Amino acid sequence: MTGRNEKRGFAARPADPDGWIKAGDAPPEGGGAATAYTARLTIDITPELRGRIKIAAIRRGGTVTDMLRDLLAREFPDTSGERS
Repeated sequence: MTGRNEKRGFAARPADPDGWIKAGDAPPEGGGAATAYTARLTIDITPELRGRIKIAAIRRGGTVTDMLRDLLAREFPDTSGERS
């Protein structure tokens, strides 16, 4: 065996956090419906809240992803066309 492989693992921290964040702005390869959403957001919530969110999505006949996208779009509307 030679030296240890320096390949970055799945959970390794990026060497350049700013570059890593900006890299999320690049469109994903392949195309399809996923190209409409190019950034991933991770939040920490309690297991109880996660369960309530999943149940609400099922009762509404949709997915957690779609429900949360709609909620975030309502709470944070695009204001790029507004003047101050």
